[in-house]
Amino acid sequence: MKRINFLLIVAMFSVSNLSALDQDTIVTGKEEKIKKGFSLGGVPVVAYDADIGFKYGALVNLYWYGDGSRYPMYDHSVYIEWSRTTKGNGINQITYDTDKLIPGIRSFFEASYLTEKALDFYGFNGYQSVYDMDYEASTDMHDNRNALYYRHARQLLRLKADFQGKITGNRFRWLAGVAYYGNKIDSVDVDKLNEGKTSGLLSYNSLYGNYVQYGLIPEDQANGGGHTILKAGLVYDTRDNEPNPFRGIWTEMQLHYAPSFLSNTSYSYTRLVFTHRQYFTLIPEWMSLAYRLSYQGKLTGEMPFYMLPYLFNTAPKLTSDGVGGSKTVRGIRRNRVAGDGFAYGNIELRGKILRTTVWNQNVYIALSGFLDAGMVTQKYKFDTTGLPGSLPANLPENIIDLDEEEVPHLGYGGGVHIAINQNFIITVDYGFAARKEDGDSGLYINLNFLF
Repeated sequence: MKRINFLLIVAMFSVSNLSALDQDTIVTGKEEKIKKGFSLGGVPVVAYDADIGFKYGALVNLYWYGDGSRYPMYDHSVYIEWSRTTKGNGINQITYDTDKLIPGIRSFFEASYLTEKALDFYGFNGYQSVYDMDYEASTDMHDNRNALYYRHARQLLRLKADFQGKITGNRFRWLAGVAYYGNKIDSVDVDKLNEGKTSGLLSYNSLYGNYVQYGLIPEDQANGGGHTILKAGLVYDTRDNEPNPFRGIWTEMQLHYAPSFLSNTSYSYTRLVFTHRQYFTLIPEWMSLAYRLSYQGKLTGEMPFYMLPYLFNTAPKLTSDGVGGSKTVRGIRRNRVAGDGFAYGNIELRGKILRTTVWNQNVYIALSGFLDAGMVTQKYKFDTTGLPGSLPANLPENIIDLDEEEVPHLGYGGGVHIAINQNFIITVDYGFAARKEDGDSGLYINLNFLF
């Protein structure tokens, strides 16, 4: 594993190919080059995430810094990604972030088509949904077991437009937006995955299939649905730098309304999202401490099961899947914690160990250590009357334990971060799960600090 970590870090750094177009620079007293005009970052995607496998493809991030007076803040940013993973994920995405399109308003637009051949699904309400890692590890076709038992397939069309404007200066802002989530849910395509294999065959067993079979997932939710979410809220932001703040706070509250008349289902609900992040300088320009606390919960209505895991953040941070994995609790399985309401938190110590200039680009390397946690705070109500008293022998001994107490799911670990011009940051995190019921460990190579 150490060799894999080293090779991946070297590969991602060595393939970076950043070039400046029509760009001037101004050197400060500390040799920090102030970027002006265009800065284009284009890299082959060579990444790894324990939950989705090796990632390959390409991405381009174009920044326009204007006259450089606001560097490292940019006037316009366009991000384009096409990538695939060895576990069957596909990302086709373009985003545009600017505060110049509409004067005085920060605008963020996204169009994404995301495919998951094997999306994590562990049930509902945290530890009440039993995860058997030993069962998952078995691929013995004679026992009709399935290494992808805790998975289902999903295709997601996501379109969004978010806006932020000033209330009192740049710090206190309003936010508003609209987003469409088109979900198509199905079982994992086992036949395709078994093609050409003579051993290690996958069975048709899946937790998702059992939930549908026993009525734990209603028939009208089983194959997904499309929902339009209307958003409004407030943001208070005093960060000194968006990509890697050393001081300040970033607090946001959002109210979401997903009306049934803007959906192709009968489900309608409202949801509250509250997230607070704070940053402390320990050694100026070199070391900082950061923490994040977030609560997301249903206020009214009924949420279909496939909308439970989504985590919502204000732009330019993108919505991600549920609690667990690279974006929330590193080390535990993605989507391990799902319910009508949940909370999660992170504390991270960050320290730069090198700052330099390479090929006319500002570069720094930082290390970090972290502790993450998450838990269900509001249980998802579902019908268990169809669940048999004992499960067939080819299934786990148990899939639901309604008597199990929910406590925080913990992950811990460390990371390495390579930043180019402060805005383009390659992050390598490795996390460990504190309990076997949540998994074992995970390696995550992505862009940007977690928060």
